Amino acid sequence: MKPSKNGGITKAVTATARKIAVLFYNVLRYGWVYQDPGADYYEERYHQRIVRNLQRRAQSLGFELAPITDPSQRVS
Repeated sequence: MKPSKNGGITKAVTATARKIAVLFYNVLRYGWVYQDPGADYYEERYHQRIVRNLQRRAQSLGFELAPITDPSQRVS
């Protein structure tokens, strides 16, 4: 496996490990109770990120995105 130029996988593993360590520390130090936001929360954030990226991409190409109000007009 060829190492990437900017260490993508290494950075991702380090970031995830740090996030877990901070959560663990806060639970131990302050007695916080960890509440998992759930899959719906992550799905909503993913959807928002996709829409933002599409809007930015459309704007860079000279287009404007508009939400579809009539469900029968949706493609998929």
